[in-house]
Amino acid sequence: MTETHSTLSIVSTSNAPAAIGPYAQAIKAGDLLFLSGCIPLNPRGELVGEGDVVAQTHQALANLKAVIEAGGSELGKVVKTTVFLKSMNDFATVNGIYAEFFGKHTPARSAIEVARLPKDVLVEIEAIARGSDQKVKGTMISLPNLKIQ
Repeated sequence: MTETHSTLSIVSTSNAPAAIGPYAQAIKAGDLLFLSGCIPLNPRGELVGEGDVVAQTHQALANLKAVIEAGGSELGKVVKTTVFLKSMNDFATVNGIYAEFFGKHTPARSAIEVARLPKDVLVEIEAIARGSDQKVKGTMISLPNLKIQ
């Protein structure tokens, strides 16, 4: 059986729903935090806003924030997000909520329409964030002369 490598830390918080499969809410690798997709379940694992993309987006982002903070980071350190939508027709609505949530911070982002999401939700959001350099458990590797052709 494979064990989690000692340079990785599993992040878990009761302020967001537990993982519904064999994965972690997030993994910390050095000063990077990789979040699994956050869906609109409340911390008790109950679906929020069935059929309501506004309520679902707010809940997914609240879960994202809870996991980011549990990993020792903050919203202003989010580097990249991926937004999965059941329907691209909801893009403008989700985009408005997302913009308000992140404020002046604008991480890199992709938005993708998908055929189906877990629990048949309308939106799922994953992220990568920088953590605190002071909380790094693993080893940082520098490749100063790496050239890609």
